[in-house]
Formats: sequence, C-alpha cells, structure tokens
Amino acid sequence: MNKLVSIIIRTKNEERWISACLRAVFGQTYNNIEVIIVDNKSSDRTVCRAKEFSVKIISIERFFPGKAINDGVLASSGEYIVCLSAHCIPVNEFWLENLIKDLDMDNVAGVYGRQEPLSFTSDVDKRDLMTVFGLDKKIQVKDSFFHNANSAFRKDVWEKYPFDNELSNIEDRVWGRQVINDAMNIVYEPSASVYHWHGINQDLNPERAKNVVKILESLDNCNSSIGKDLLDASKVVAIIPLRGKSEMLGDKTLLEYTINSAKESKYIHRIIVATDDEESAELAKKLGADVPFLRPKSLSEDYVDKFDVANYILEKIETENNHYDYVVLLEEIYPFREKDVIDKMLKYLVSTRNDTIVAAAAERRGIWLQQDKEAKLLEMENDSFAPSSLKKSKALISLIGLCCVTHPDVVRSKSVLNSKIGLFEINNPLSTITVLKDADKNFSSLILNAWNLSQS
Repeated sequence: MNKLVSIIIRTKNEERWISACLRAVFGQTYNNIEVIIVDNKSSDRTVCRAKEFSVKIISIERFFPGKAINDGVLASSGEYIVCLSAHCIPVNEFWLENLIKDLDMDNVAGVYGRQEPLSFTSDVDKRDLMTVFGLDKKIQVKDSFFHNANSAFRKDVWEKYPFDNELSNIEDRVWGRQVINDAMNIVYEPSASVYHWHGINQDLNPERAKNVVKILESLDNCNSSIGKDLLDASKVVAIIPLRGKSEMLGDKTLLEYTINSAKESKYIHRIIVATDDEESAELAKKLGADVPFLRPKSLSEDYVDKFDVANYILEKIETENNHYDYVVLLEEIYPFREKDVIDKMLKYLVSTRNDTIVAAAAERRGIWLQQDKEAKLLEMENDSFAPSSLKKSKALISLIGLCCVTHPDVVRSKSVLNSKIGLFEINNPLSTITVLKDADKNFSSLILNAWNLSQS
C-alpha cells in the first residue's frame, strides 16, 4: 500500500487558479492523497471552487507562510507532506510520484521540484525560473536553497524541523539552511515540474531580463502548452443578453446566429440567454441554450449595462454551486462572427496576463471627438494624417458585443472595462456590422447574402 501523501495548498484569493491546480492534483498516477487547503480569508470564490473537490479546508486569520504550512501539517494524516502553491499547476500526471520518490533516501530532509514559466510570465520572472530550475537533478549537501511552491518532506522530519511561525517570507530558505547545517541533504527533482505564473524574484532590470529570456527561450525551445491545457480542463459559460423579442434576418432570428456561434466553440460548456421575455426564452431553449430564469424588468431598462446583466446571471447560477472559469459575453446584434473567433479569443486570454479580451476593429480614418459645438481630432501620433502603414500606433474600435471574454471575478467586481484589457483585432469587415431592430431590411439582406457568399 502506498503511503498517504498530505498535500497542503495555501490560498488567498486564488479563484482563477485553484480549480486548474486541483484538477491536476487529483489527476495524478499516485492517488493515495489527502488535500488540505489553508485559506487566508479569501474574499473571492476560492473556497467555493475548492469545495468542488474532495478537500479539507482550514481557515486562518493572519498569514505567515511557515505557520500556514505548520497548521496544515497539524491537520494532516499522511507520512509524506507536499507543499504546492495554489497558482502552480503540475505539468503532468507523474508530478507527485516523481516528487516523493526520494523522500526515504538516507539523510534526505526534503525534495523540491522544477518550476516552469508560462507564456505570459514577466521577463524578469521567466528568466529567474529558467535559470534557477534547471534540468539536472541535484543532491544538495551545502546549498540550502529550497522552495515551498513545489516541495515535499516526511512528517517525521517536520516534527524535528518545523517551519518558523513568525517569518513573513522565505520560510523555506530558512528551513533549508537549518537542515543543511544539521548535515542533512536536499534533493532537487526536475522531473517533478509545475507551471508557475510568477517567479522567485520580482525586481532587477526588466530590459536585461528580456534579453536573457530571448536567449534562453531560443536555446530551450521554450513554448508552454499550458494555455490549451487550461482551456481543455476549464468550464466556460457564454452569456447572451436579450431584451424583448429577437428580430429576423433572412430565415433565422438574430438570436439563432449568435447561439450557433457559441455552439461552434470547442470550449463553451453552457450557453445562457439572459432574457426578460417568455417567448424569447422558449426560442432560446429550442435552439439549445439555457434560460434558467427570466431576468427582472429592472435589468432591461435602456440605461442598464450589459455587464450588470452578466453579473446578475453569474450570481444566480453561483448560488446553485455552478461555477465557471471563464465568461464569454455575446450580443445578438453581431450575427456575422467567424467560426473560430470565440476560441481564438479564449486562447488569447489564457496565454496573456490580461483580465479581459475584447474584440476590436482597426480604424484608419481620423477620429474626432465632439463636445458641444467644438470638434477635436484624436491624435494617436504627431502626424495623424500620415499613411497608416507608417504609423507605429493605431486606433481600434471596441466591439464588445461581438465577443468579450473575461474572468468571473472581473464581472463580479464590476470592473470589466477597468481591468487589464487586451484587444483581439477583427479583420473581416462583415463581422463588424451590427444589425439593429430598426435596421433597413434590404440593406440587411444584402449584407447577409455577402456573408453567405464569403462563408461558402
């Protein structure tokens, strides 16, 4: 019988990462485990998401890294203890068995594993992770480096060498020095690897770091697939706000075009139409979408923001323990989406450090801002009338209703447009056209014919 491994994960507002982390943990080949979450008063949905898995949760009021680990060990039953950061994701299913295989070697105090950067990790952190966590296994006799983002030790070793309860950071390095000074060894095991979005240092020269990273990436052919892996294992909900009834375009309603676009996505698990109209609700259900409830009339006024509607939907479904990793917002007024645009935008979101990705179209003509009777040219560069091919910057017009992908916590905080935003450029001019309720039917038919021809 394999020995029980107690995996301790310290959390503080880790909603975006905890599900991916736990999915990887519970997908390990070594499965005689217990998972203990030591949570420091998370104000987001970290604990709710963690409860979707078989975990034990401990709450702490004040955070000291060593004490949080000690509290987790005291609540554990395993002979082996593993520490894993909530924003670290094991690279493969062999991570755990590789991390603990050397724990019973003579004189080994602990083992720590490799940490690999993500594509959107900062250059400084990427450089540090790539240089510190190499590919050669090491048995450290004098070197006291140890890192609790991805580490393991036996409980009997911890009983002799608990972590310092009062240190505000580097409790792992202090522990490493203590065991090395007592003539014990530390093992670095590169085959026990995790993806870690930030590094071990957060300063130094960013320009120098950028140059070092370019060289290292060219040598290592570094190209993490974690973005795709994250999406494959994530839950994505699409929300389509709709007031009243959907208009016809050709032989379909505008709603049908948008629902069909969402259904073409590889990653969307659920499509919710947020409507205030019973007839529209029935139509949405026939088209394969969910309408778990009608939205209140107060959220259908002209002044109500679409993100307020999305927030209302999220709050309602989350009370039923339906939690999602990503939110896709779509409006029916954009019926001409290209097939893969939603999935491309989701991939773009998980491969960058942005909170939100918004569809946008380039505007190469001059943009004027008018206030009262005065008009002012919005100047992107000194010479706004220079040929667009010579300009270093360009103006883009947001097309939020075409597609906006973001995180639930951003929607909940009502800060979508104040978050860190990336723009996904839409190059098909037909996709940028909106079809409104008072649109000219002949013009709409011409556009529809052009769209059908472009897709055939």
